[in-house]
Amino acid sequence: MINISVILIEPENPGNTGAICRAMKNFDFRNLVLVGPKFDTDSEELKNRAKWANDIVERMEIIPKYDVKALKKIRKRYDYLIATTAKLGRDYNILRSPITPVQLAERLSGLKLKKDANIAIVMGRESSGLTNEELDSMDFAVTIPTSKKYGTMNISHATTIILYEIFKKINEENIVSHINPITEPEKRQLMKLLDESMDTMGFLNEDKKDTQRIVWKKMVNKSFLSKREAYALMGFFKKINGKR
Repeated sequence: MINISVILIEPENPGNTGAICRAMKNFDFRNLVLVGPKFDTDSEELKNRAKWANDIVERMEIIPKYDVKALKKIRKRYDYLIATTAKLGRDYNILRSPITPVQLAERLSGLKLKKDANIAIVMGRESSGLTNEELDSMDFAVTIPTSKKYGTMNISHATTIILYEIFKKINEENIVSHINPITEPEKRQLMKLLDESMDTMGFLNEDKKDTQRIVWKKMVNKSFLSKREAYALMGFFKKINGKR
């Protein structure tokens, strides 16, 4: 199984967190991180709902306070942070133009991930989800198609669907791929070269430039570029920048 962590941002309900532990156990996920939980993590409700998944409860990592510093720390630890959102935007709202769990599973199933590669699925608050600022710090977002009459799912149900789709796809195909995706340092280098390239171009204003950067960042992250693809792009940007 791919090494994927589940991160809960300011979880509010111990019962929901316990149910998420059960879903993780069902589908062979082991790593849970609570960031700024709003309940006592020794709660009996949490343990009772987790049932036979209390090993995940005992092992889960707790980051007591959620703030900008905590988010930056999390960003540095993971090569890919995959946000979840129930709120969809129009085409111009790039931050809320997500893929589906099925699409995510298809992409992950074709990857050959090193044991030290870190991927995390980030679940927002039960009451309000993730903010645009938080989404911007992630690599891309996933959403679950639901009825337009009532689109917001319970966090434990949403987590279960996402983990199920990943588990199902990887296990049904049992793919061993040659593709080695780039990690966070390589993504930073790629974006640095992109920024240098954009500095040589004539943008009408900084907003146009920022939009281009967001589009490129999301395309790169959603694609899970192989190292070969990434280095080819780096070479292309270097040529634009006049470097050899």
